[in-house]
Amino acid sequence: MAPDSINKAGGEIALNGRRYALPKRPTVVVCIDGSEPGYIERAVEAARAPWFARVLKSGTNQIADCVVPSFTNPNNLSIVTGRPPSVHGISGNYFLDPDTGKEVMMNDPKFLRVETLFPAFQRAGCRIAVVTAKDKLRGLLGKGLDLGPGKACAFSSEKSDKATLAENGIENVNAFVGLPVPDVYSAGLSEFVFAAGVKLMERDRPEIMYLSTTDYIQHKHAPGTPVANDFYAMMDGYMARLDALGCTIVLTADHGMNAKFGKDGQPDVIYLQDLFDKWLGTDKARVILPITDPYVVHHGALGSYAVVYLPAGVSHTEMAARIKSLPGIEAALTREQAAARFELPADRLGDLIVVSTQHKVLGTSASRHDLSGLTEPLRSHGGISEQHVPLICNAPLASKTDRAWRNFDAFDLALNLVA
Repeated sequence: MAPDSINKAGGEIALNGRRYALPKRPTVVVCIDGSEPGYIERAVEAARAPWFARVLKSGTNQIADCVVPSFTNPNNLSIVTGRPPSVHGISGNYFLDPDTGKEVMMNDPKFLRVETLFPAFQRAGCRIAVVTAKDKLRGLLGKGLDLGPGKACAFSSEKSDKATLAENGIENVNAFVGLPVPDVYSAGLSEFVFAAGVKLMERDRPEIMYLSTTDYIQHKHAPGTPVANDFYAMMDGYMARLDALGCTIVLTADHGMNAKFGKDGQPDVIYLQDLFDKWLGTDKARVILPITDPYVVHHGALGSYAVVYLPAGVSHTEMAARIKSLPGIEAALTREQAAARFELPADRLGDLIVVSTQHKVLGTSASRHDLSGLTEPLRSHGGISEQHVPLICNAPLASKTDRAWRNFDAFDLALNLVA
């Protein structure tokens, strides 16, 4: 990719092959983790979300596709780079590092291959604020920012009490926001993000703000349920406050969510490692689950997308066909096929990519998954069936378009396309 450029006369930047107008008023992009279409609509129908009701009627209301794998890290980085994983390089939450042969979290900024929009906008003179629920994203999203008062901040709810000027560009966050450090397994982790966003907008008025939540609620509660409606009602109040402060607001999601359990209420799992052990011998193949992260209580590391490394001499195409013939499998692709279909970095994939159907999840071995934390029937994501997400703005489109929307069009929508 060519380096970014700033057209001062035209008031725009160019980055990663796309152009963005400089913001004319504060621009806030929100990634609602796990927000499948229906959550917002059900809260509106229940008369719990008057701001959303107005925006759905008079603003922009589209359905977009997220990137596959429909996981948090690949999609957040697509949203903030404006490009798919084949460009930015983040192919999952977790992967097998080819340089070390070890399974690691993909949250180290070194894995990011291009710049995000934030440093580019900062060089153009914009103040930047990035607030995430989980700290696993903060380093990636804050990469390259010149942090400090009046310049930029990047911090998480999860480690709000650990924020420093040197590392986060802000300190004393909890006193500033007026909330304690929230429980990582709670709606409070996301509410802190919104509360901090409002406080920062009131005090610093950043021109570019990015807010990213957690999907704790969506993993446990379907659209229209009382707890889900409470969550979106809470969000509605904060969005109304940002709107009243004069912000252009775009909301999208990193992925959707689906029920993944059988008639008995238990997770409906295909344990791939057990299958490969049976077919090829114990541990001859290696199954990696890119949904894996430090927060597995609400999903048990069970998602609808898996990566498989095969032993030498085994035909990738033949094994893909064998997997694809199983009930509950939507796609089984070789590395090259998956990279082309899903716009993924081929060098960070295994030999096979496996995607399960809408209500199935993929595991390694039954003995390796601790499901004791699943207090409700499993809801999870990762596959093609979780690709549809909302793309909403509090301003209408300047002109009609029949484009196929992606969630990583969020900044393009906010800065280039709305009235």
